Amino acid sequence: MNKIKLIADYTIPFLKGIAEDFAEVLYLPSTDFSPAAVKDADALIVRSVDKCTRELLEGSRVKLIVTATIGFDHIDTAYCEEAGIVWKNVPGCNAVSVAEYVVSALLYTALKLDERLAGKTIGIIGVGHVGKEVERCCSALGMQVLRNDPPRAELEGESNFVSLDVIAREADVITLHTPLEKTGKYPTYHLADQTFFKKLKLRPWFLNAARGGILDTKALIEAKKEGLVSELILDCWEREPAIDRQLLDLATIATPHIAGFSADGKANATRACLENIATFFQIPSIRTAEVLPPPPSRAVIDLSKSTISPIAQAVFHCFNPELIDKRLRKAPEKFEDFRAHYDHPREFSAYTIVNASKKDTFVLKKLGFKTLT
Repeated sequence: MNKIKLIADYTIPFLKGIAEDFAEVLYLPSTDFSPAAVKDADALIVRSVDKCTRELLEGSRVKLIVTATIGFDHIDTAYCEEAGIVWKNVPGCNAVSVAEYVVSALLYTALKLDERLAGKTIGIIGVGHVGKEVERCCSALGMQVLRNDPPRAELEGESNFVSLDVIAREADVITLHTPLEKTGKYPTYHLADQTFFKKLKLRPWFLNAARGGILDTKALIEAKKEGLVSELILDCWEREPAIDRQLLDLATIATPHIAGFSADGKANATRACLENIATFFQIPSIRTAEVLPPPPSRAVIDLSKSTISPIAQAVFHCFNPELIDKRLRKAPEKFEDFRAHYDHPREFSAYTIVNASKKDTFVLKKLGFKTLT
């Protein structure tokens, strides 16, 4: 079999040693993706920082772009269609990871404020792959869920969905999980704008782990200063990596777009990228089953001596946003460096809980942990 020429972002995990079976692979940092570098490539594996523009692709022989991300606004899809370049994203690959980030961030904020999550109402804006997982986790924590998703409401009927006005009026927590769409029937660019924030009634916690452009930075800063929003949990930022320092200072939790960066989500994305390449180039066999994250170093979580809420202790054992938050605040100019060298955590399903109460075991199993009863 003639090998294809593949250029991959060097931070794509679990790829080396697998891709070489069927391709001549060149691994590059995002700064080295240039017209000269990709000119003779058949396919690219990219991340959100690798901008696949007309300027990059024109004159190349690239036939396929696969991005190891849910979002694809870094790909000039109009040019790709014009040039006959096929592109593929990997929807849903990190949905569980993002939901578990939300759980950790909410528990961290609740502990800081000495409040309970159970009984709070969370408004989920965008109930696709990620939003469904957020709903599952928040329901497990005893939260009431309001769902806003106009495309789904149009297809399924409006009975299980509410308007943005209802969320603005009734939600104690609001979380964004839509794609970034600047055009079309349901645009989401600056969906959370001054008009939206002015409608907020309960001083909700506001969380964005979707795309930076869904929120209007200036409007959010004003909303926080005016007390319309009480707590800010931000993983996605407009104009990242050049994030707004004023908004950073106002945030309760600030992280460098790593919510979907679990080792499990990364492995899912890499497998999906390989499968897309295999389908497109009709490669008969790729060792995708060997694309696996490493086991966690402490896979058993003993809750017999919990010093905080046992649920929070179990969750923070897997991921606690405090460390990466401190790093970002200390050196926000290293935003992309933190992403490139992130220590990808394992998801809840990689851990086994011991010595939990019956009540806590019930919740932890719903969150995805293994348990010994």
